[in-house]
Amino acid sequence: MKKRPITDVRLPDPERMLNSYPHQLSGGQQQRIVIAMALMSKPSLLILDEPTTALDVTVEAAVVDLVKDLGKKYGTSMLFISHNLGLVLETCDRICVMYSGEAVETGSIADVFDKMQHPYTQALFRSIPLPGADKNARPLVAIPGNFPLPHERPSGCNFGPRCDYFEAGRCDAGDIKMDKVDGDDRHGSRCVKFREIDWNAPIVVGQTFEKGAPGKVVLKIDNLKKYYEVAANALFGGGNKKVVKANETLSFEARESETLAIVGESGCGKSTFAKVLMGLETATEGEILLDNTPIQDVQIEDRDTKTISSVQMVFQNPFDTLNPSMTVGRQIIRALEIFGVGDTEVDRRNRMLELLDLVKLPREFADRMPRQLSGGQKQRVGIARAFSGGARIVIADEPVSALDVSVQAAVTDLLMEIQRNEKTTLLFISHDLSIVRYLADRVMVMYLGHVVEIGNTDQVFSPPYHPYTEALLSAVPIADTSIKKKHVVLDGDIPSAMNPPSGCPFQTRCGWKDKVQGGLCDREVPPMRTMSGGHQIKCHLPEAELDNMEPVIKIAAE
Repeated sequence: MKKRPITDVRLPDPERMLNSYPHQLSGGQQQRIVIAMALMSKPSLLILDEPTTALDVTVEAAVVDLVKDLGKKYGTSMLFISHNLGLVLETCDRICVMYSGEAVETGSIADVFDKMQHPYTQALFRSIPLPGADKNARPLVAIPGNFPLPHERPSGCNFGPRCDYFEAGRCDAGDIKMDKVDGDDRHGSRCVKFREIDWNAPIVVGQTFEKGAPGKVVLKIDNLKKYYEVAANALFGGGNKKVVKANETLSFEARESETLAIVGESGCGKSTFAKVLMGLETATEGEILLDNTPIQDVQIEDRDTKTISSVQMVFQNPFDTLNPSMTVGRQIIRALEIFGVGDTEVDRRNRMLELLDLVKLPREFADRMPRQLSGGQKQRVGIARAFSGGARIVIADEPVSALDVSVQAAVTDLLMEIQRNEKTTLLFISHDLSIVRYLADRVMVMYLGHVVEIGNTDQVFSPPYHPYTEALLSAVPIADTSIKKKHVVLDGDIPSAMNPPSGCPFQTRCGWKDKVQGGLCDREVPPMRTMSGGHQIKCHLPEAELDNMEPVIKIAAE
């Protein structure tokens, strides 16, 4: 009986799964086990609190499919808590939008997504990168101000201080009740002006920018390999040695003022490459040239100050990257001391205040402790620290994934603004292809240590694709009811780099494999093929098959 929920959540080899420890399972498998445990009591209501936030998009797509099927099978009602509006669109029947402890809009998915009737809902949609958003011509519109703490809520409408439609004496006059939207399915709005607002009015576009031309090559990677040798019995160090091929022949260039996105699932080698570039690891083979100077064999403790300050990182979780016992100003000054910026303490303090200006934080924040800052404010401090030494290259490792959607737009646009002013090369590591499409100039797709596709953003988001890129695009939730996507769900998890498959690294999960004759995918690693415009794809598919590929993402009216 206990195997039944395990079977229902589509885990292979239930006996082995039940006898495994959590650390022996992947993130997707662990989440399926938790879902199976929740289903054992046959609940009438299943609460899913951000159930896929820590998962790769391909695993997320499989888990979402699973949850929807289980809901139908068991007749279970589901309460899905998420800030991912695309995921809500694909998963839910109805939606409740909350702000500062209150429901501000409720209704069916179609009503709220297509006929929103509250300013906060509208502001949320304007701050996420839907298809058509462009960092230069149509930048995202960040929500001004900050979320109020419970003891700081204003009178009247909680959203009033941040609302474009606020009217003094009316919006702050007293408690605002949920009001019914006529003609819709239980659609309600907590706004005194929702019947007066022109919800179809075009967005007032703020400042636009000319697309900058990339400058000279700052970083050149040539046939980079990073292998780790580990014991077969890693716990006790005995047995034969095995090789983990974390990075396999990476070759690409990055230019001044360019944003190069590096995308792929966990385990594909993105973080390993970042460690080698930062000097936390050294390369096994190949070359990394920073301004034509090789750095692949120089560990961070042996790098000179200029090289260290030239390659900096903005980390994924702003909550763990600041010293909780030091003020914000002292942490930035400490970085300036390490980078040798300023001759005196007064010089460094003045530079610290200029950096707070750069990341749009009030100067009085210099005396605050990290616990007094929100997540978005902490991430701005991390960005200030990264740029404190005049970085040439900044590695942004999922810099907005831990932030609320309303904060993501502000932090993303801040990065873009600093990049324009400082002419920084930005390496943006992410698995969120929506944000990648918005801000990247070029995109590099990695799978199991290999670069499987690289090109400018338009090339990578339009067919022909590498089959893995096609699956990634299909898995990305998009909060737009007019978008139709080809449905591709990958089976299984990314293979182990300790025991990679023979031939093409993607062949164990590829839905196009039968289009290649003679078992070539099983035997040989594909060569990197150059398509039109310098677009490169590492795949055995015949040219005719690539030419016949259909777009994954379509607008319904097309």
